[in-house]
Amino acid sequence: MRQTYAVGVALAVAVVAVALGGLFVADFGSATPEPADFDETVTVGLALEDEFRLEDKEDINVALPRVQVFYSQYPYAVGYYGVGTFVETQRQPAHEQRFGYPTVTYVTDYAGHDIELTERGEPVIEDRLVTGWVPADSAVYVVGSEAETPGGEAVLPFSDRDDAAAYADEHGGEVVDWETILDRSFDIDDAATVRDRVDDQARAADATVTNRTALLDRPVETVVGEDEPTLQAAIDAAPPETTVHVPPGTYDGPVEVDAPITVRGEAASVHGDGNGTVVTVSASDAAVSGLNISGVGTGTPGPTVTGAHAHGVSEGGGHDHGADDEDSTWDAGIEDDYAVGDAGIAVNVSEDALIADTEIRTPAAGIILRNAPGTVVRNVSVVGNESFQQGHMGLVAMRSPGVFENSTFARGLDGVYTHRADGAVIRDNEMTGNRMGVHTMFSSGVLLADNTITDQQSAGIYVMTGPQRNGIVGNEISDTPMGINIGGTDTYVADNVLVENDLGFRLEATASIIERNVVADNRDGAEAWSLLPTNRVTHNDFVGNERHITVSSGPLRVWTHDGRGNYWEGAVGPTDGTVIERPYTPTGEVDSLLHQSDGAPALAQAPATDALAGFEGSMPGMRANEIVDTAPLCSPANEAWFEQNDRTNLQPVCRADSETGTHPNP
Repeated sequence: MRQTYAVGVALAVAVVAVALGGLFVADFGSATPEPADFDETVTVGLALEDEFRLEDKEDINVALPRVQVFYSQYPYAVGYYGVGTFVETQRQPAHEQRFGYPTVTYVTDYAGHDIELTERGEPVIEDRLVTGWVPADSAVYVVGSEAETPGGEAVLPFSDRDDAAAYADEHGGEVVDWETILDRSFDIDDAATVRDRVDDQARAADATVTNRTALLDRPVETVVGEDEPTLQAAIDAAPPETTVHVPPGTYDGPVEVDAPITVRGEAASVHGDGNGTVVTVSASDAAVSGLNISGVGTGTPGPTVTGAHAHGVSEGGGHDHGADDEDSTWDAGIEDDYAVGDAGIAVNVSEDALIADTEIRTPAAGIILRNAPGTVVRNVSVVGNESFQQGHMGLVAMRSPGVFENSTFARGLDGVYTHRADGAVIRDNEMTGNRMGVHTMFSSGVLLADNTITDQQSAGIYVMTGPQRNGIVGNEISDTPMGINIGGTDTYVADNVLVENDLGFRLEATASIIERNVVADNRDGAEAWSLLPTNRVTHNDFVGNERHITVSSGPLRVWTHDGRGNYWEGAVGPTDGTVIERPYTPTGEVDSLLHQSDGAPALAQAPATDALAGFEGSMPGMRANEIVDTAPLCSPANEAWFEQNDRTNLQPVCRADSETGTHPNP
C-alpha cells in the first residue's frame, strides 16, 4: 500500500508539471472584441424546423433574441438563440473549465425598433437585419411578457430603459437588469426536441410506405405470356394505373417501365444481357415487385474514380470540402461518378416509385436512384461483386430522399449511399461485407434507425460533409474498423450498440446529443475529434474496451449534463446511489487504467491524485485535451443489454461502502 501511495504522489507531481507547462491562456490584446456576424458564430439553441420556418417569407422579420460570447479559452465566438439558453448553458458543470471566462457578452438590442408579436408570440421588427448589439451588462431586459421563442419564454434586451418600459406597457412583463437575469431559471430542453423529431420522422416514413405499397393493389390488366409474348411488350401494352403480372419463369431484359404501372412478379426472374441496367424506371408512381434480377452489366465508376474521392476528414466535423457549395467541381464530380454505371434497377427523374420484394445479383450497382424523391425500397436483397472494390453501391440515392427499409446489402462499395438526399430514412436493414454500411454526404435530416451492420471494411455508418439534424438511432454495429463516424451539427445519436469494433465511434460533430449507447468490447470505445466542446454526451455505457476514449487536441470536454454522466467500467468513488461522487477522466493517466489494473482504483483515490484533480478542475485551461465526466453513473443506462449479454458482473452496486465510503469494486 505504501508503495502504491508513493507512486501516486510521483505521478501527481509529474502531471502537475505537464499541466502547468501546457496551460493555455487566450490573448485578445487590450482591445475588446467587436460583435461578430451571428452567422459566423458557433450557434446553440434553435431546432432546424424552427430555423427553416423563420426563414419563410411570411416570417422574414422575426427577430429572435440572441447572445454572443467571447471566452478567454475559446477561439470562436459562441452564439446562443435565446437569453435563457445562454443562462442555462453557462450554469452547466465545468462550463468555465471548457470555455474559460467570458471576456465580453453581447445581446440583441431591440431599442429603437417598433416591436410586434406574431400569433406564436415571436418578436417582429421592421428589418431584423439591422438589429444591433449591446454589451449584456449595459442592457436591461423585459421578462414575463407575451413574447415567446420556439424554445419557450423570450427575454428581450434593450439598451434604453425607456424603450424597454414602453414595450412592457404594451406587451406585459417587467424590466430587470443583467444580474437579475443571471439569477433566473429557464426551462430549456433541446434533447426533448430532437427525440420528438426522430419520432416524427419515423411516423412520416410509415405514412410514405403505406402510400407506396398501395401501388401493389392496382388491378391486373396484362399477363406476360397470355396477353403479350414478352415482358417489355406487356409493359408497353398495360394501361396506366394497372398491374402487369409476371408469372413464374425467366424473362429477357433489359426492360423499361415508362408509365405509372406496377410490374409484379411471382417467382419470376429477369435476366439482362450483361451489357447495361436490367430494369429502368422512367415514370413517376411506378412499382417493381417480386423479381429476381441478374445479368447486370459490369459498368461502374471504377476503383480509380472512387479511390480519388478518399473521403478525408477535417477537424471539427466533416469533409474538408464546403458542404454548401453545390457548384463546386468536387461535388459535381461525385454526382457524375457515383450515379453512373450499370444497375439491377435504375429510377431516373421520377417520383414516388416503389421497389419491393426483389433480389438483385450484380457485379456493379444494385439500385441507382437519380432525382427520384419519394421512392420506397423495401424487402430487397442486393448481393454485389465478389470484390467490392471492383463493384458499386448496393443502393445509390442521388438527390433522391425516400424510405429504404427491411433490406439486405452485401458486398457493395457502400450498402446505402446518399448524396443530397435530405430527409431520407434508412431503417431495419442488414449490411455485411461492404466497404461501408451507410455512407451519407451532403444529406441533412436523415434518419438511420435499427440497422444491423457487420463486417464492413471501413465504417458501419459514416456521416460527412457538414450535415445538420441527422438521427442515428438503434443500430447494431460490430466487427468493423469504425462503428459510426458522427459528423455535422445537431446530430442525434442514441440507443446504438457498438461492439467488437476497432473503434466504436468517432465524434466529429458539434452541438450534438449522444445518449444511451452501448460501447463495448472495442479496441477504442470512442475518439473525440471535435474542437468545439458543445456536444452533450450522457447515459452511455462504456465497458470492455481496451481504451474507453482517445482524444485529439482541443479544450476540455465535459461529458455530463444536469448532474448525470455516463457509466464507465472501472470508475470508482463514493456514491449517492445514482452517481459516483468522484470525477472520472477516461483520457487521464490513472483513470484510463481503472478497468484494466487491479491497483489502479487505489491509486485513483490516493489523496495526491484527488488533490491534483481538484486543482486542475478549478482553473480554465488546466485540463485541455481531456474528457471529464463529473458525475459518472454507478449503474448502466442500458441494463437490459447487460442482462441479455450476461454482463451483470460488471454492474456496481449503487450504494456507498459503510466503512470506507467508497464504491465497492465490481
